[in-house]
Amino acid sequence: MELAQLRYLVAVVEEGGFTRAAERLHVSQPGVSAQVKQLERELGQRLLDRSGRRVAPTEAGEAVLAYARAALAAVEGVRRTADEFSGLLRGRVALGLIPGAASAAVGAVDVVGLLGDFHDAHPQVEISLTEDTSERMLAALRRGELDLAVVGLGGEPPAGVGVRVVLDEPLVAAVRADDPLVRSAVDGRIPLAALRGRALIALPRGTGLRGVLERACAEAGFAPRVDFEAAAPGVLARLAARGLGVAVVPAGAESAGGPGLRALRITGPELSGRVALAWRTDAPPTPAARRLLTRFHAALAPAGGGAA
Repeated sequence: MELAQLRYLVAVVEEGGFTRAAERLHVSQPGVSAQVKQLERELGQRLLDRSGRRVAPTEAGEAVLAYARAALAAVEGVRRTADEFSGLLRGRVALGLIPGAASAAVGAVDVVGLLGDFHDAHPQVEISLTEDTSERMLAALRRGELDLAVVGLGGEPPAGVGVRVVLDEPLVAAVRADDPLVRSAVDGRIPLAALRGRALIALPRGTGLRGVLERACAEAGFAPRVDFEAAAPGVLARLAARGLGVAVVPAGAESAGGPGLRALRITGPELSGRVALAWRTDAPPTPAARRLLTRFHAALAPAGGGAA
């Protein structure tokens, strides 16, 4: 049994066929097929079901697959450890961001600048960057598909995920100056109940701020009526400025709607939106992920906040 055979088996299962596995591994398709067949002969078990349009593991194949992946991971760990001692960092690190985080500072961190400096220091590390909702990125962290993520927190992080809050801002109701909410506000504040039945403009479901809003409304006994959704708070403010509804945004975002927009603090309860750096804690990080996480923490240090 050889590591190449295990690598081919894993690739065929993940790609669903021999041709795509060969393309991924940059080898010939007959070579992949021959090596997997040789592995099956050595083990005395048929590992793959080739009868369908997509190649799938047999029951024996599923059992072997877990050990094959573990063996390959162990070998990769040995290589990474040796590279660390030689001062050379290799591998891949996957970072997820909420929309807009790459174009603006997150807390005190210029994310694009930080990634650029990391790449300059470690050119052998492949960096992947994706934007998604916080809910999906937290799930991707748990599955090991992301190493780090900048997310919005709608509550406590899931088990196995550590966070460091970098922004904690109150949520406001942004409305036009002629809206009845402005006249009924007391010291620039309105109760959450005042939003019952109003057309709301909010971030999409799965975002941290949307989760905060929905959870607070449910506790107050009503479901928010969200008529418009957008991924950027500034867009929400501009929609509100055109009279399309009440935008629920972080304090300060209402400025994108122009001087005719008013920001009213929401009370009973007060709502806040938190942005956090998140990472997986139930599995050891790769050296590249650990080094990038260290850089994030160092960049955040002047802004305060602690790991949780």
